[in-house]
Amino acid sequence: MKRQIITIEERLCTGCGDCIPACPEGALQVIDAKARLISDLFCDGLGACVGKCPTGAMRVETREAEPYDERRVMHESIVKAGPNVIAAHLRHLMEHGENGYLQTALEYLEEQGIPNPLEADKTKEPQAHAHAHQHGGGCPGSRMMDLRGNGNAQAAVSATTAPPQGELRQWPIQLHLVTPIAPYYQGSDLLLAADCTAFAAGDFHGRLLRGRSLAIACPKLDVEMERYVEKLTAMIDMAKVNTITVAIMEVPCCGGLMGLVSKALERAHRKVPVKQVVMSVSGEILSEEWV
Repeated sequence: MKRQIITIEERLCTGCGDCIPACPEGALQVIDAKARLISDLFCDGLGACVGKCPTGAMRVETREAEPYDERRVMHESIVKAGPNVIAAHLRHLMEHGENGYLQTALEYLEEQGIPNPLEADKTKEPQAHAHAHQHGGGCPGSRMMDLRGNGNAQAAVSATTAPPQGELRQWPIQLHLVTPIAPYYQGSDLLLAADCTAFAAGDFHGRLLRGRSLAIACPKLDVEMERYVEKLTAMIDMAKVNTITVAIMEVPCCGGLMGLVSKALERAHRKVPVKQVVMSVSGEILSEEWV
């Protein structure tokens, strides 16, 4: 079959090995002073190793290759390397939106009675979550931060001397950037809000956001809606959110956000209650009902 897979230009490779830690799947080894792709089956083609190559010897290409086998990777490479590598592999899949592979990996761990190290993270102190990815790659604006323990909601301050405290429990919040099975989504009540709602409603934090995890999106201007459906499906099935509240504006285009949730529910194995909140452009709640 044709698929994306790593290729290595041997004349440029110095054998430094910088690419090896970036591939927890174990598809790369340094052999005879050169980085080698040892198995098509182990390479997911997502290219995490490419950015670690200082000489530009690595790239992703589309060619004939054996299908990537997530279950075999888990069995022969990931699990044997221990919890830290398991966690790195799961985060790698989440960050690239590979929810199908992620589901397979989680199913394998459950079948083998192996704890999910990302689940174990939830028992750690909140600050551990806040800094979990400070040394990782990628855009700093999309680094995952758990803000549930920062005291915002519980701060005892006088309204006459300080501004109202925000209710945001996490970062990031944009649906393209969020990790659907991040700790703060696990078993939470999810608020899926159209971008404009927070600007229209003066009491957005107190009335809609308090006690909820958050994802925001614009069904008119955003792209790759299919990715949104995949992430919402993962939140329902893998993060096991309790409820979904969809906050939209009264304008017609906003209704597309409910359409995304409906598609996700059709694909998901679990069913969760959904509430629709419709807001006027002046910030009034026009309707609020379970659908």
